[in-house]
Amino acid sequence: MIDFTLTENDQKILNETRRQALICREHARHYDEHEDDFAPDELPEAKGFQNPYFMLGTQTKDDTGFPIMSMLVTAGQTWGDYTVRMHRSGAALGNAALRASGTPEQQERWKDKRLAMAITEPGCGSDSKAVQTTAVLDGDEWVLNGEKIFVTTGCKADGVVVWATIDKEAGRAGIKSFIVFKGMPGFDVTHKEKKLGIRADDTAAMVFKDCRIPRDHLLGGDETIAKKGGGGFKGVMKTFNMTRPGVAAIGLGMAQAAIDFTKGVLADEGIEIDWGSSKHSRSAIQQELIEIEADVDAAMLTVLHSVWLSGAGKPNNMEASIAKAKGGEISRTATSRCLEILGGLGITRDYLPEKWFRDTRITDIYEGTGQIQRLIIARELLEYSSAQLS
Repeated sequence: MIDFTLTENDQKILNETRRQALICREHARHYDEHEDDFAPDELPEAKGFQNPYFMLGTQTKDDTGFPIMSMLVTAGQTWGDYTVRMHRSGAALGNAALRASGTPEQQERWKDKRLAMAITEPGCGSDSKAVQTTAVLDGDEWVLNGEKIFVTTGCKADGVVVWATIDKEAGRAGIKSFIVFKGMPGFDVTHKEKKLGIRADDTAAMVFKDCRIPRDHLLGGDETIAKKGGGGFKGVMKTFNMTRPGVAAIGLGMAQAAIDFTKGVLADEGIEIDWGSSKHSRSAIQQELIEIEADVDAAMLTVLHSVWLSGAGKPNNMEASIAKAKGGEISRTATSRCLEILGGLGITRDYLPEKWFRDTRITDIYEGTGQIQRLIIARELLEYSSAQLS
C-alpha cells in the first residue's frame, strides 16, 4: 500500500514553504503588471530563509521521499505565486531534458546553464512528431533551420534544447534534440509574447537560420535513426514523464490558494466549512466549496502517485499523463468556481484570485494539452499505437 502520510519533519518543510509563499505574494502583483521585469532569482527578503528544496536534504529514511516532497513543495510555492519565489531555481524545462537524455559528460558540462525547451512551431503544436525544423550534419557541425514559438523562459535562458529532424522521411525516429546557446550565429530570439497569465514568466519566439552548432551538442550523442519505434524521439519524450506531474502541482498550488482565500472570505461572513456535517444540512455554497476541494485533493493524489512510481523506478508514462490531464483541468475549473463564489471580490485586481484564475489557465495547455494527455492515456489503456488512435 502506498502511504502519503507526512512526518513531523515533512510538515515542518511544508510550513516553511507556506511562510515564504506569503512573502512572495507581496511581489506577485508587481510582476504581473510589469511583465517586462524579470522576477529575481532571489528576493531581497531571502536572507535568512532557506530554500525549501535544500531543506529536503535534511530528511531521514523515515521521512517522505524526495519525489513526493518535491511536488508538495512545488505546490506550496505556487500557493504564493507562479513566478515569484524567495529562492528561484535557475533551471528550466530544457534542464529536465538534459537530465533525462544527456550523456554524463553533457550533464556535467552544462549543469549550471538555464536551458529552455523549443518544440512548438507555427505549423506544429501538440503533434510534436510533425516538427519541421531541420538539422543537417555538415562536417563536425550541425546546421539548424526553422522557427519555434511559445518557448517558456526563452528570453531569460542561457540556451535552449531544440527539437529538430535529421530525416523527415523517418518521422518520429528522425527527431533529435540539440543544445543551442545564446550568441551562436544564426540563432535569434525574435519576439516576447504578451499573455493572459503567467505574464512575468517570459515566453519567446525563436528563429534558426543556418545556425551552426558543434557536433557534440546533439543531446545524448546518438546520431542513428531507429528502423522501428520512436528511436530518439522516445528518449526526449521521457522528459515529460518527469515534468508533467510538476506542471499539475504548479496549477494545483494556485487552485488551493483560491480555495483558502474563498474560505477566509466566507469565514468573515460567518460561513464555516464543515466536512463532517451531513450533505443535506449544508448550504449550496458550503457544498460547492467542499466539492472543489475534493477535486483538488484527488488531482494531487494522481500527481503523487505518478512521482512515487518514478521514484520507485517504475514506468509512469500513463500516470504522468493522468496527473497532467486531471491536474490541468482541475486547476482551471477550481479557480473559476471560486471566482463564482466570490462574485465581485473575485474579479477585482485588489486581490489575487483573478490572477490565480489567469495563471492556472496555462496548466491545461503547455507541455501537452489535456486532449493530448487523454489520447496518451487511451493508447496505454487500449494498447493502441499512435497511428491507430490519433
